[in-house]
Amino acid sequence: MLYALVGEDIPGSLEKRLTARPAHLLRLQALQAEGRLILGGPMPAIDAPDPGPAGFSGSLIVAEFESLTAAQNWLAADPYVATGVFAKTWVRPFKQVFPQ
Repeated sequence: MLYALVGEDIPGSLEKRLTARPAHLLRLQALQAEGRLILGGPMPAIDAPDPGPAGFSGSLIVAEFESLTAAQNWLAADPYVATGVFAKTWVRPFKQVFPQ
């Protein structure tokens, strides 16, 4: 089943985010190589594709996991969680309707 994984950044997290980003991307690349990643990316803190020093307000990942618990455990082990980039996280089942 698909799950939406969301992390909300702490204020001023840009430096922590940049430091943890390579390890974070390796985990996403592994999901992609397994054919389980639907989409993933950061949410700019301002209305711009490159927010510069404003940084990001969070991240969204939609991926396939065998269960809600597996998705929660995967997110809990993410480098952005371990390094304190995220103030809070949540995982919800997701039903993709479009594109078909």
